[in-house]
Amino acid sequence: MFSVELIPDAEIDGAVRDDWDRLLGADLPSSGRNPAPSNRPHVTLAVRDRVDPAAFASIAELLPVALELAGFVLLGHRDRYVLARHVVVSAPLLTVHRVVAEIAGRPEPRYSNTGIDRWTPHMTVARGLTAARLATAMRLVKAPNVVGQATGARVWDAEARRVTTIR
Repeated sequence: MFSVELIPDAEIDGAVRDDWDRLLGADLPSSGRNPAPSNRPHVTLAVRDRVDPAAFASIAELLPVALELAGFVLLGHRDRYVLARHVVVSAPLLTVHRVVAEIAGRPEPRYSNTGIDRWTPHMTVARGLTAARLATAMRLVKAPNVVGQATGARVWDAEARRVTTIR
């Protein structure tokens, strides 16, 4: 599995990491539990079984692009939820997504939520939350709007555990 991701500036990165840390302090699921150096706040633009990372070099020309975190988005079902910070949709952000989606090609059905017109931009705070833990997490996570930019992009190869930096 490969994912193409936008990397935020220090202000947005710090706000998301603060959320991760609050959840860790309460012994709740948190994306901050992953100790891998590649684990960092990001916005996933596309997920595919196979991509050529070099094919995405042209998106560097579209960066930086404005990003704004605002409130929460809940993903998941059946008492296992993902808590994420919502990334406000803007025309420039949609342009970056459309370019990436066109380069990546049609998504496999299990990744259809990253296809054109099906994408929900977000930054994950925690996965695997039960309903009870979700309520606690939402009380702990701060959700003020944070305005900044995506200043970088990368392709994550999950199988090889390798990051290819685009910018």
